[in-house]
Amino acid sequence: MIDTHAHLQDPAFKPDQDTAIQRALTAGIHYIIIVGYDYISSQAAVTLAQRQAPLFAAVGIHPHDANAWQENTSQLLIDLSQQKKVVAIGETGLDYYRNQSPRDRQKKVFAWQLEVASKVSLPVIIHSREAGEEVLGFVQDFPGLTGVIHCFSGTLFAARKFVELGWYLGITGSVTFPQATVLQEVVRGIPLERLLLETDAPYLAPQSHRGQRNEPSYLGYMAEAIAALKNIEVSAVVQQTTANAMKLFKLA
Repeated sequence: MIDTHAHLQDPAFKPDQDTAIQRALTAGIHYIIIVGYDYISSQAAVTLAQRQAPLFAAVGIHPHDANAWQENTSQLLIDLSQQKKVVAIGETGLDYYRNQSPRDRQKKVFAWQLEVASKVSLPVIIHSREAGEEVLGFVQDFPGLTGVIHCFSGTLFAARKFVELGWYLGITGSVTFPQATVLQEVVRGIPLERLLLETDAPYLAPQSHRGQRNEPSYLGYMAEAIAALKNIEVSAVVQQTTANAMKLFKLA
């Protein structure tokens, strides 16, 4: 299995980062992509990935931090993206739920990062919350790009639009929540070839660990939930989602 989205550089893992990584390996997680959400966390993701073989990094500015973007940030991200073991640009996108940065600023910073991804030829990890239509518009404006809509929370109709454009959907522990009927419909209706497993650790722990810190070793719960929804073997989910991640992020 591959956890395509975790924040192991987050302070929540400071007490036991190495132990959490070892638990993931023991649980059958082969690779983990450590995702940045601002410049400092992106630097930390690269450093951590270069220190341990099973780890890779993504570098980007989360929409919550769009106000922190400066004139030189684009070049800083380009420089970071060229470091060893960096496989994606992100986490970037739009968040119209919390609106921690003005929407116009979010859109500018999102567009700038899509331009960075185009320049360095890397896939994009997109955060989209209550902004699906606008995110789709941005994706359509950059037809040469591909990537994943992280922690997908839209409708089946929206999911199909992204998949038609060649994008993947990231499925987190939310799929295990009893009330997540819309997401469960998405999982049933979208081909397994377009799904990725992700924990978003330390956030969004699966139902069996609700209220606790999430970590990559819990990724199997997502695979089990997808298998149950599609009425297939867990091994089939593991095999296909691993192949999807290997292809998208070029992890050969």
